[in-house]
Amino acid sequence: MHNEMILETISVTKNYFGDKSSGVNNVTIFIPKGKITAIVGESGSGKTTLLNLLYGLLQPDAGEVFFKEERILKREEQLQPAHEAMRLVTQNNQDMDFYATVWDSVRSGLSASELGKDTELKKITDSLNMLDIFPLKDMPFGKLSGGEKQRVTIAKALISKPEVLLLDEPFNQVDATYREGLQHDIRYIVKEWGVTVVLVSHDPAEILSMADELIVLKEGEIVENGSPEELYNSPKLLYTAQILASNSQLTSEEAKKCGINSKRGTIVIYADHVKIVKGFSSKWTVKQVLFKGFYEELIIERDGIILRATNYAKRKYPEGSKININIEDYFEFGKWESPVRSLPKEV
Repeated sequence: MHNEMILETISVTKNYFGDKSSGVNNVTIFIPKGKITAIVGESGSGKTTLLNLLYGLLQPDAGEVFFKEERILKREEQLQPAHEAMRLVTQNNQDMDFYATVWDSVRSGLSASELGKDTELKKITDSLNMLDIFPLKDMPFGKLSGGEKQRVTIAKALISKPEVLLLDEPFNQVDATYREGLQHDIRYIVKEWGVTVVLVSHDPAEILSMADELIVLKEGEIVENGSPEELYNSPKLLYTAQILASNSQLTSEEAKKCGINSKRGTIVIYADHVKIVKGFSSKWTVKQVLFKGFYEELIIERDGIILRATNYAKRKYPEGSKININIEDYFEFGKWESPVRSLPKEV
């Protein structure tokens, strides 16, 4: 199971209007069965294009897409077993009837051959319970919150137990209070039903805890891939570090003022790399306090240098406070001018 691939693209290119900067270029990926693979990147990086190629909504200009080693054709050209084995959930609920009840909305995901069977009632009930929306069964779809709508569309997609579930920005319309619960439900479905999930997100930080694999896209090309932990802790590219975490970006000269001896062009410091410590002289000023729920993010400044710091002692350091910090780690990007690398103490 761990090494079995269910979806593959081989040197796939899909551009729009002959513009090579659009879509994706020469992309080869391998999607493992029974896992959650997240495709991440900034807006316009080609994430949705790649998802639509996997689903068969688009045909590549070059290269091929495979489901279980069978080439996937465009859906409008020929219906294949691969098409039936996959479901796509978009972020705008475009294929949902806003006047239908939740029960009828989920029921509409059944195939014609499944309707009227003895198992129909059980399948609908199981899907509603799986996404914790059974109490909403008589509500019109259009009256639901964004998070509830997304649960209903996923329940509809899963009712026939597809092998692959493709999700386009699944948390984009979901309130923060529902987001973690929905992520938990998706992980549970993967574990219990063995569904393979491929999702795209412009905000990788929200899916770090749920994905098994990350594929990082930039301008239509894969620039990095690996586990969330690997890419978060050891990003090879500045681009990856920038999109995976709240961070501060310094020049080598600015880094020296923070006690970091580096000759590389760019230094990236995650907010959680910056620790507030006790000291004899407080050198940094809290310029802004950002509420993040169970923690705060402090925007701090010294000598024109701005850093972000994670703070779990909420309300302890209001704007204008003076604090001391340690920088416990950092990343360097750009050409090496010197092999020197050292971590500062109190700065």
